This record gives sequence, C-alpha cells and structure tokens, in this order.
Amino acid sequence: MKIRPILATAVAAAVTMPAFLLSVSPAFADDKPAAQTQDKTQDKPSIAELEKAAAAAKATYDDAVKAESAAKAALEATLSDTNPLAVAAKAAETAAAEAAAAKVEADQAVVDAQAAVDALPETATEEEKAAAATKLTEAKTAAETAKETKAAADAAAVEAVDARDDERVAAVRKLGQAQKATKEALADKTAADEALAKAKEEGGEGGEDGEDCVPEARLTTVVTGLPSTVVAGTKVDFKLRVTNGTDKTMDKVLPFAYVHATDRSGLKSTDDLVHLQWSSASSSKWKTVDNKHYMDAISPLKAGAHADIKMRLKIDASAPAGNGITFVAGDYFNDNGTCGGNPDLKGYEFLIAAAGSKPGKVDDAKPSATKPNTSDVRTQSSASRPVSGSLAATGSSSAMPQLALASGAAMAIGGGAVFLVRRRKAGTHA
Repeated sequence: MKIRPILATAVAAAVTMPAFLLSVSPAFADDKPAAQTQDKTQDKPSIAELEKAAAAAKATYDDAVKAESAAKAALEATLSDTNPLAVAAKAAETAAAEAAAAKVEADQAVVDAQAAVDALPETATEEEKAAAATKLTEAKTAAETAKETKAAADAAAVEAVDARDDERVAAVRKLGQAQKATKEALADKTAADEALAKAKEEGGEGGEDGEDCVPEARLTTVVTGLPSTVVAGTKVDFKLRVTNGTDKTMDKVLPFAYVHATDRSGLKSTDDLVHLQWSSASSSKWKTVDNKHYMDAISPLKAGAHADIKMRLKIDASAPAGNGITFVAGDYFNDNGTCGGNPDLKGYEFLIAAAGSKPGKVDDAKPSATKPNTSDVRTQSSASRPVSGSLAATGSSSAMPQLALASGAAMAIGGGAVFLVRRRKAGTHA
C-alpha cells in the first residue's frame, strides 16, 4: 500500500474532524513487535532468491522458445516435397499407378485373346486353334503377374505413404507439445518476473538494505492552468509538470494527484461529483485518477529533465457551490533500491461555482501558502501520536478554512510520515 493515498485519505478526514483528533495511522509505525513482523516475513523469499528464480524461469522459457522454433522447422521439413519419406512415397505411388495401368493392359490382352479364340471359324486349322489358345494362355499368365505386381506396388505405396504421414503427424504432435511447453514456461516466467518486480517495489520503498526513503525537495510537481474558480457542469484542462532538479537520473518517478471537494460549509464531501483525469504525452486517452493509485510511472526521468502530464478536472452539473483542492506530489524509485520524493503534498485550491455561473476571467489556482507548525510532528516509532491542534490554517483564503486545515494537516503529516521507515527486510512496508 502506497503512503500517498493514505495521506490523501487523512486529508479528507481532516475536513470533517477537528485537528486534535487527527492522528498518524499505526500503519506508519517504524517499529512493530518482533512476532508480528516475523509472521509477515516468515518463509518469504529474498530478492536474491526471486532473482535466481526469475533467471531460471527465463532460461527455461528461452529454451522452450528455441525448442518450439526447432519443432516448427522440423515440421516444415517433413512437409517439404524433398523430404526423403515424401520422395519415397511419391515414387511408390507412381510405381503403383504404373502397375495398375499395366494390369489394365494385361487384362485387356486376356479379353482380346479370348475374343480371338471365340472368333475362330469352323474352318480354322489345328495350328490356328493352337496358336490362339497359346496366346490366350500367355495373356492370362501376364495378367496374373500384373495383378500380383499391382498388389505389391499398392502395398508398398501404402507403406510409404503411411511412413510419410506418420512422420508428419509426429512432427505436428511435437510442435504442439513444444508450443504448450512454451506457453507454460511463459506463464512461469511472467509469474516469476511479477513476483520479483513486486518484491523490488516493496523493497525499494524501504530503501536499499533497509534504509529509509529520503525527502527530495528537488523532485518538484507544479500545476499550471488550473483556474481558481471552476463552474459545475464544466471541465477544465491543465498541466502537471514533474521535474527532476537533481543531478542524477531517477529510474522511475511516480506522479501522484488527488482531488477533494466540499460544499460551502466544508462539512459535506462532494468528492463523488468531482473527477480528476490525466493522459500522458504518448497517449491521448484520458484515464481517471481514482485517489488510490499513482499515475503511470515516468521511466526514467533524467537529471534536470521534466515531464508534462495533461490533466483534466470535470465537475458534475449537480455539484453544489463549494470548495476544492487538488494535491500533487511525486516519488521516485531507483533500480538500486534508493527512493524518495516530495516531502509534502502541494495543494492547489479552487472554488466551485454553481452550474450556469459566469465567473468571468479568473486567475490560476496557486499552491497553498499554509505553513503548519510541525514541531510536534515526529516520525512515529511504535504508537500513533495525535497531530497538534496548532495545525489550524494560517495565511489561507478565508473562504476555505476547512480545506486549508486539510492542507495543513496533510503537509504536517507528510513532513513527518511520508518518509517513515518502510523497511524491506523487516517487512513493514507502508
């Protein structure tokens, strides 16, 4: 579970409950009872073990792909007209056809010889009768030989064709088995890769060798083009720019955005009527920010570089006039296990005007100027600590006291909790 969405939930809670009731969730605790930690990590494979398993699964998959390729080649070879068994089968079929033709000719010779005997006149001499009879006998003998030759040729052809077809069937069966093995190996490889990626992600959030993620103020998230007043029933497009202000490449940067809204009293949430969407530079398709997940990772974000994310805020026409705030932040995770991100959530406040309103030209929303007193907020070690009542908003618009309180609460919690220990080896991933 990512820590940003937990903070965002705490922000929403801050709108409807006094600051002195707001407390850091036990999920942020640095230390947990040994037995509890042991239960979660018992029999859990290490990153090294998962990497070994993933490598083995890849090797098996690669071998399966090669075997499938070889099986395809073997099948193509057996289907070729130049295949030895195919050549033999064709020769046998040709011989059988020739033997069949020879038998037909021999049988016709018998018919002709018999007709000649039958056609002898009564005046035929004994020599003529003997010659006709001999010719008939010879024709019958030749016909019997042709019959036997044809039977042998037919049998040879059947045997040759069966041998050719058996080889082809075996090749098809072998290809099918190879394809099945490849599919199973791919499934195993995918599962191993996913297990390794998940373990790295969970472990990466805790830092290398159990170290903490670190605050990195130079990873900035800035919103531009979001109006300070948005009319219900409309949608507005704006931009989120994520900038790596450090001198090192960040392998994976996860932008985070969250929108929260209330009626004018600040006591009734209207989140279900406010929708935040985003799309990347590579895709024009709009995706909904569901307040539970980060947006797609920017991989990588080079030193000094930035990435722009198109954002869209849609407010249902039924939304009452009220207040809204969009929080943005960013975290990074490197392949070597180091991680960090913005130490606070940055809030951009806006007013929600009733449907049909004509606010005219309005300025862009500005980042919250709330500077909460965070002196009482410290990293939690074994139990939750209430956030001080001094989190009341200072310097915010009087039209948004509740949201300013929420913003202050988020920043206070963020400063003390967003980089709490999320240790890989202890298994206490937040």
